[in-house]
Amino acid sequence: MTRDDFNELLKRVNLSKKEFAELVGVQYSSVNNWGSGKFGVPYWVKSWLENYEKSTRYEKIKELTKDL
Repeated sequence: MTRDDFNELLKRVNLSKKEFAELVGVQYSSVNNWGSGKFGVPYWVKSWLENYEKSTRYEKIKELTKDL
């Protein structure tokens, strides 16, 4: 995953790099360096963000249908 792909996924799930770092327990400075120079974006990030997106969608649907 490229740095641009990572930034686009973060944008799609409405998370900042700082929020993402806090959620996954990684220092912000590390997250900010991913995709630049020698620091690639870790392999697990794409699937984590995709699952986060699915989870947030599910929670929205659950909330909308709870009173039906």
